[in-house]
Amino acid sequence: MDRLRASLRMAALLAAGAVLLDSPRAVAGGHWGADYFPNVPLTTQDGTVVRFYDDLLKGKAVVINLIYTRCTASCPLETAKLAQVQRLLGDRVGKDVFFYSISIDPTHDTPEVLKAYAHRFHVGPGWLFLTGKDEDVRLVSKKLGLSSPTDAVTRDGHQPALMVGNEATGEWMRNSAVENPKFLAAMMSDFFGWRTGKSVRTYAKPVAVPPAGKGEYLFNTRCASCHTIGKGDGLGPDLVHATAVRERAWLARYVAGPDQMLAEGDPLALALFAKYKSVRMPNLGLNSEEVEAILAHLEQRSRAALEQARKR
Repeated sequence: MDRLRASLRMAALLAAGAVLLDSPRAVAGGHWGADYFPNVPLTTQDGTVVRFYDDLLKGKAVVINLIYTRCTASCPLETAKLAQVQRLLGDRVGKDVFFYSISIDPTHDTPEVLKAYAHRFHVGPGWLFLTGKDEDVRLVSKKLGLSSPTDAVTRDGHQPALMVGNEATGEWMRNSAVENPKFLAAMMSDFFGWRTGKSVRTYAKPVAVPPAGKGEYLFNTRCASCHTIGKGDGLGPDLVHATAVRERAWLARYVAGPDQMLAEGDPLALALFAKYKSVRMPNLGLNSEEVEAILAHLEQRSRAALEQARKR
């Protein structure tokens, strides 16, 4: 219950942050233009030096988040979900909107490291991963509203937030970076005026709770960005029959603390890490009840897949 309350408080805070930084009539050079955003140099995953305002923001629609490649909590989940958003938006990314992920660990995250990280998540054109001087990254994150006084005490060193903005109009909105990808894609389409014909959900409106059990809900919101159940490997392994081929105690421990098992040198955890291109499974902070619910869901879906196969 405490975890649920904390999640609801975070959702409320992010919703409260989803506001316009200035009026829709704001223009470049105004309060939220060149006089506000720093024009510091950053370096892309391809080694190209760019200026934050002149090259990345000026006149553009953008989606920006903070990550670092050694992150063991929210960053892999953020990147996996944003990769799904990129696929949903199609060729608009790189043409109508630009994605930027800025490393908060620039000393380690060189262009080469960022390029390998982007490759592991199958990132497409129109999405830049950026590094730079530590003081420049801190200034950019502060100006974007992506930094917080609580960052120093969080496990990741930052909040899983996404800043969506249109520099030309001065409109900016903050969202959770681990939201449902379909919602994020619909929200961006609505925010940028692409007129999809579909209404976008807001936190201010009541939301119908889908008829899903706890395990299904947890899997869909925490695991489905990287895993399937019976549809083949994604960023991580297909989990159909996972509870039959792995010891349950090992599975439960791995789901609860994959980072700890990697740090301990668990042979199977290391083998999975190597097989799936060093994509680090995030520690989702699940309690034992939540882990058990996910495993029960995997069992139920695996049995259903086996029964379906027998009928063919």
